Amino acid sequence: MRAWCIEDQQLQLDTLPDLQPGPGEICVQVKAIGVNRADLLQVLGRYPAPPGTDSRIPGLEYAGVVSAVGERVQQRQVGDAVMGLVPGCAYAEQIVTHEREALTVPEGMDFARAATLPEAFLTAYRALFLEGGLQPGQWCLIRPATAGVGLAATQLAAALGARPIGSSRDLSKLDTANDMGLAAQVCEDGTLKAQLDALTDGQGVAVILDMVGPDWNALLGGLRAEGTLVNIGILGGLTTELNLGALLMKRQTLKSMTMRSQPLENRIRMGQVFNDRLAPLFASGRLLPLPLETFPFTDAKAAHDHMAGNDFSGKRVIVVGD
Repeated sequence: MRAWCIEDQQLQLDTLPDLQPGPGEICVQVKAIGVNRADLLQVLGRYPAPPGTDSRIPGLEYAGVVSAVGERVQQRQVGDAVMGLVPGCAYAEQIVTHEREALTVPEGMDFARAATLPEAFLTAYRALFLEGGLQPGQWCLIRPATAGVGLAATQLAAALGARPIGSSRDLSKLDTANDMGLAAQVCEDGTLKAQLDALTDGQGVAVILDMVGPDWNALLGGLRAEGTLVNIGILGGLTTELNLGALLMKRQTLKSMTMRSQPLENRIRMGQVFNDRLAPLFASGRLLPLPLETFPFTDAKAAHDHMAGNDFSGKRVIVVGD
């Protein structure tokens, strides 16, 4: 099989031995690969693969067809259309994963669109609803609401009855999120707390999904008493200072999470969450795949360059084969 490998902080297309599934595993002939910022960081040596995952091949998100099954596989068979979120190695023509970690591609959806779903929607759902405890009718801030997770979070909050507020330094970049259900938008400037207070009658939002950091003193001012901030990214920097007194007086909760460095049992659990709670929303049309730009497998570098440009609100997808 062909796979994109990392060599000297560059992507290099190599030929590697074909894969064989172990007990409980399936081998997938990959048809499409979702590109994520973690892939760019891994190439640069700034986001290593979790222990037990081959660090040479990046890629967290795939869609394809089951080509072989291992012993004791019960729920999948050759020919099934599947997609999923994995700790790595998705930049390849084949991938091996546990059968219960794989998700069923929604009926009628092509592989490229399916590859926009697992990372964005599972991350957003876990952050807002499982970690943040967001409830119908509550306000939440999605920071920013411009890329894949932000767009998925916007759709999920709107579909499940919450009121999503999207942020960006450039409000024109929120046009796609507006179409997906934003209730309001705020500009990332020195007046963020005042903007949130105006929208929430001075109460603040119940949940903040934050992919930026690190200026949390200002940000937490817009979070209501007993609200929760869930951090899933550090685009703005690695360190911060906090006024612990303000945090204590408002009894706020800070959480951090990643989807990549989870044990297998947690990844299987999240797969079940998708099947039980999100798949029906895609089947009914209440959730939609994300806007996408596609790139051929032979030009994965172009997909990375496109993402580095930060000019597109949606997903980049690498298409394998025709």
